[in-house]
Amino acid sequence: MSEVRTEVAEANVGGVQVSLQSVYLKDSSYESPNGPRLPNNQGWEPKFQLNMNTSAEDIGPDVREVLLTITLEAKQGEATLYLVEVKQAGVFSIAGASSEDLKRLIGSFCPSVLFPYAREVISDLIVKGGFPNFLLPLVNFDALFAQAAETPQSTLVN
Repeated sequence: MSEVRTEVAEANVGGVQVSLQSVYLKDSSYESPNGPRLPNNQGWEPKFQLNMNTSAEDIGPDVREVLLTITLEAKQGEATLYLVEVKQAGVFSIAGASSEDLKRLIGSFCPSVLFPYAREVISDLIVKGGFPNFLLPLVNFDALFAQAAETPQSTLVN
């Protein structure tokens, strides 16, 4: 089996060099306790709960694995229709970044690169589970990072 390596994102801004070495699905989980059957023959009116988290781990000099974890739960009343969790990872080479630049890259830029991949996996899992297509709404990671920076107990960047 051959490895596919793609440089999707590369930037050199103010002496900071960022390049994406690889993107991969680290973990995924799909649960649907009742399959696509709706409880009590109700119409399709689910309530969704979405949680996202970003973390990073050093794997070499100037090389980090960034992990975007997205959990989506769909419920109809008290019944869980499905629960999807995807851990989308990327290996980023980041050189010349100050600690503040590094936090912003890991909390905003890197998840923005990983998000479309995670979004596709989540959509595919839901459809394969027999449910209507669901596309996660677009996310402004810059705004989320700024909001998390104002909250001392944030878990956006670990």
